Amino acid sequence: MDDVAAPSSSAPNANAAKKLPRQLRCVLSLDDFEDAARRFLPKPIFAYVSGGCETNRSLRANRSAFEDYAWVPRVLVDTAARTLATPLLGHRYAAPFGIAPMGISALSAYRGDLVQAQAAAAANVPMILSGTSLIPMEDVARANPHAWFQAYVPGEPERILKLLDRVERAGFGTLVVTVDTPVSGNRENNIRAGFSTPLRPGLRLALDGITHPGWLCKTALRTLLWHGMPHFENSQASRGAPILSSSVMRDFGARDHLNWEHLALIRKRWTGQLVVKGILDPRDALLAREQGADGIIVSNHGGRQLDGAASPMRMLPKVVEALGDGDYPVMIDSGFRRGNDVLLALALGAKFVFVGRPFNYAGAVAGEAGVRHAIDILASEIMRNMALIGARSPSGVSRSQLVEQKP
Repeated sequence: MDDVAAPSSSAPNANAAKKLPRQLRCVLSLDDFEDAARRFLPKPIFAYVSGGCETNRSLRANRSAFEDYAWVPRVLVDTAARTLATPLLGHRYAAPFGIAPMGISALSAYRGDLVQAQAAAAANVPMILSGTSLIPMEDVARANPHAWFQAYVPGEPERILKLLDRVERAGFGTLVVTVDTPVSGNRENNIRAGFSTPLRPGLRLALDGITHPGWLCKTALRTLLWHGMPHFENSQASRGAPILSSSVMRDFGARDHLNWEHLALIRKRWTGQLVVKGILDPRDALLAREQGADGIIVSNHGGRQLDGAASPMRMLPKVVEALGDGDYPVMIDSGFRRGNDVLLALALGAKFVFVGRPFNYAGAVAGEAGVRHAIDILASEIMRNMALIGARSPSGVSRSQLVEQKP
C-alpha cells in the first residue's frame, strides 16, 4: 500500500499511468469517479446511489462538517518511514480505511459486490458486504474470506437467528448490525428519478437503459446473460425479491420492533466480532459497548435515513469522549471523499474510516480496476498529507494538530 499507483498532480508517475485502463488515466480524485458515473449510469440508478432523503440536508452537512477544522502542521519531522498500516479488530490492515456497505451495488456495476471484495482483498483493506446486496454472501465470502457482513436484522428473534446461522456458515468473522433503520428513509429523489426496489418495468426505465448503452451492455445485459435476474440475496436466511418486478414487494421484516434485547440476543448467538453501525448519540455508544459490541461505526447512513440527522464528524468527538481513553474501536462513515477527510477523523479520535459511494462509482466505471484505483488514490492522499502535517502513522495524528474554524 505504501507504493500506490495513483497519479499525482505534482509528480505524475508515467509508468504507473500506463498500467491503468485508459478510462482511469484522468481520474485523479474520488470526485472524478462520481462525474464519470453520472454519465455512465441511467438516471434512476445514479439517483439511488448519490441521493439522500427529503431535502438532502444531512447529505450536505456530512461534507460541510470537514470545514469545521483546519490543520496546524508540525515541521521538520522525519516522515520518510511513514506507514499507513492500521490494526483493527485483530487484523492488521494496509490503510486506515475500508469499503462501506452499499446495497444493490451489482445493479450499478457488473458483479459490483464481488469486484469490491476482490479489490479490497488485493489491497488488504476491509470490505463490508451489504445485507441488501444482489450477489449471494457465500460467493463474496469465497472471493474475500476477510470480508465483513452487514445485516439489517428483522425484529423477529427466530428470523434473526436463522440469518446469523447462514452468515456463520458462509464464513464471515465480523458481523455489522445496522441500527438506524427502524423504517426506511423518505427518499423522494428516488421516486422523482423513477427508482424503486424492486424496479418497475416501463417505458421510462427502458428509455433510461437505451440512452446509456455502456451500462446496458456491460452491466445489465451481461448480468442477465450470465447470471439471470438478480435477486436480493442476503436480506434474510433465504433468497428475497427480484430486482425487477411489476408486482413483487420486498419483505423488510418488523424492524421498528428492534431494541437492545435483540442486540443482546445477537451478541449471545454470534461468536465472531460484532460491530454496531448507525450510532450518533454518545449514550448509545456506551450501551453498545455494554452489550458486548466489539466496536461501533458512527454514522448517519450517508444522509439517507433521517433528514437533519447530525453529521457523524460533528458527533465523533463527543462519542470518543464518552467512551473514554483506550483502544475501543470507534469507526466512522458518511461523507468521506479525500485523504484529508480520513486524517481529520483520525485526529478526532476515530480508529478507522469507511467510505461508500466513491467505491460504488469506481466499480461502475471500471470494475475491479476502478475500485483498486480508488483505493490507491485515497491511500496516496493520506500518505502525502501525513508528511505535510508531520505524522509518521495514522495513530500519530492527533487533535493537537487541529484548530477549529468558526463560521
